[in-house]
Amino acid sequence: MFEKLFMLVKNNAGKAVIDNPAIPEKYHEAVINEASSAIIEVLKSQMENGKIKDLVRFFQFSGTHNHSLVSSIVKKFANKLNNFYDIDPKSAMVAAKSLIPAVMKQLLVQSKSGQEKEFVLATMLSKLNGNRADLSLLVNEMMLA
Repeated sequence: MFEKLFMLVKNNAGKAVIDNPAIPEKYHEAVINEASSAIIEVLKSQMENGKIKDLVRFFQFSGTHNHSLVSSIVKKFANKLNNFYDIDPKSAMVAAKSLIPAVMKQLLVQSKSGQEKEFVLATMLSKLNGNRADLSLLVNEMMLA
């Protein structure tokens, strides 16, 4: 799942990263990795903080724009760009706002379609918790509620 998420980010990185003069070419691959990490970290954090129901709702009903989950990922990624790659805060936020919502929208579509098995919600959440538990029953129950 994590490799497929990286590829999803990479496929959307054109304008936000690759063609962005604020991000030096030598950092492109690392920055794409940071975007993937920001998504994983925020989704994991939601689970660890007992907000699995909010995650299920996001993937079940969301139009990703202006959703607090996406905003959290955008901020986390922008902070990484600023802190680790010395990209000024404004440019970092522009790049993050350009990349993260597009990736989350595709992740949402792929999660709902079931075509990409790693992105099916129950599978994705199980992988995010380190496969410590199969969350499919819980997720399916929440989606029916």
